Amino acid sequence: MERKTQVQAPENKQELTITREFDLPVELLFRAYAEPDIIEQWMGTKVLAFDGKKFGNWQYATSDKEGKVVFSANGTFHEFVTDRKITRTFEMENTGFGIQLEFLQFEPLTEDTSKLTVHIIYGSPAERDQFLKIGMDKGMNMAHNRLQQVAEKLK
Repeated sequence: MERKTQVQAPENKQELTITREFDLPVELLFRAYAEPDIIEQWMGTKVLAFDGKKFGNWQYATSDKEGKVVFSANGTFHEFVTDRKITRTFEMENTGFGIQLEFLQFEPLTEDTSKLTVHIIYGSPAERDQFLKIGMDKGMNMAHNRLQQVAEKLK
């Protein structure tokens, strides 16, 4: 399967940039990151908290079939500009990874297409490289494919 989500990770840097073009209007792409019911569908996680505004918080958790939490993450929004950008912290709980800073930019390309650019800053180049080693780039592509499928149904 073609990898439509592109990850640029400059050597010896503590950052990376993710880009993806979607066959979705920018408003719908933004909603996929701003509305808990849509987030749950494409991320496959439960949204425990989501206050989409400056200094608002968010929290997600995923449980296995027995109800044991296997993934949990949280953060704070620093910017939340409808259809344009989200700036947030992102912390995966109980993993040993540090907090990362994410800048999400939503750009209309045409009336029916849009582009997402995510710039992530990690605590160190080694921490960033660890994310790449665990397959974060493949996982992001799969998640974006699901986002496209889920959001298409909302057109």
